[in-house]
Amino acid sequence: MKPYKLVVIGASAGGPRIIKEVLDGTPRLNGAVILVQHMPKFVNKALCESLEKISDSNVKIAEHGEELSSGCIYIAPSELHLTLTDDYRINLSKGEKVHFVCPSIDVTMKSVKEDDSVSKMGIILTGMGKDGAEGLCHMKSVGAVTIAQDEKTSIVYGMPKEAIKAGCVDYQLSTDEIRNKIIAFTGLLKERVF
Repeated sequence: MKPYKLVVIGASAGGPRIIKEVLDGTPRLNGAVILVQHMPKFVNKALCESLEKISDSNVKIAEHGEELSSGCIYIAPSELHLTLTDDYRINLSKGEKVHFVCPSIDVTMKSVKEDDSVSKMGIILTGMGKDGAEGLCHMKSVGAVTIAQDEKTSIVYGMPKEAIKAGCVDYQLSTDEIRNKIIAFTGLLKERVF
């Protein structure tokens, strides 16, 4: 069954360090997390392995056709756009760069559907440029809680600033506050899997 909580996180420059700060010490989350990080392909595995060490959730590189599962963090592989079918199934595809990047945060976030059975959260972390601003606005339009990292804890404030300028951000938070929001939003995965 599809997870009833979905979190989509986008990051670029400075992202690996900030993502580790956000996910450090997180329990097994009762929801699925999709992470879109702009990075060269050779970094994918290293990021996956480093996040596995600091979170109780399962961490993996997303695979085409895979169904989302609660308690899992999916990393969008470099050089492929990641979209969702029915907020549940992962699609990976080659495509033109969007905002000069692939995968694009906007592409992933814009694929999230309006579905009252799935609670959604969209988060934009540190990064240069404006990828994610339109996607976060789309997520807000389909009922998601939206968060941008604050300037003080961002390594590069470009992407969070663009999302805030677009007028679609519910909360501007530090890395610690974002971690707490994610945990409170998803809750903890115990015996039952949704």
